Amino acid sequence: MTTPAPEPRFFQPVPLDKAYRLINHGPTVLVSSAHAGEVNVMSAAWACALDFSPPKVTVVIDKATRTRALVEGSGTFALCVPSVGLAALTLGVGTDSALTVPDKLARHGVKTFHAPGHEAVPLVEGCVAWLVCRLMPEPHNQTTYDLFIGEVVGAWADERVFRAGRWHFDGAPDHLRTLHYVAGGQFYATGASLQVGSG
Repeated sequence: MTTPAPEPRFFQPVPLDKAYRLINHGPTVLVSSAHAGEVNVMSAAWACALDFSPPKVTVVIDKATRTRALVEGSGTFALCVPSVGLAALTLGVGTDSALTVPDKLARHGVKTFHAPGHEAVPLVEGCVAWLVCRLMPEPHNQTTYDLFIGEVVGAWADERVFRAGRWHFDGAPDHLRTLHYVAGGQFYATGASLQVGSG
């Protein structure tokens, strides 16, 4: 189990009605959960926003993962959005399973902390956005499609790249750009913005 760390310096709350914007550009996420004293983190490339009010997300969590048992046991999970600076960590926790590598979090340097009021859910330090979710049980979807639905009950972002309800990657260091997984250890980083209209 990792030792909770202090809140990141740039950790700022995001209004729940804007929480979907943290993942609607399709980034790879880290799914974190804890149950019965055990903490685990895994990577997921298939996660997306589902609804606005209340905000909901979906994520695919394979039956073979240890994280799935923790999510189902606790009824909570978080989607943490890693950046380029965490690319190796993201690949590592997505490749290694806690079922066969029990010390995988220590091996890949994963550090966690807790948001105020959400002490049951570990968040991954060094990410640029975090969404704490309450599991909305859908047994058929979970069993048949490995598809989990969560209601977002708390959201935060690194104010250097997300503020006033929008991402601002262009004026920030490149290591804070989010990741998009392709295959075989290859990622793309979020690119330059293109503004069309007044949006």
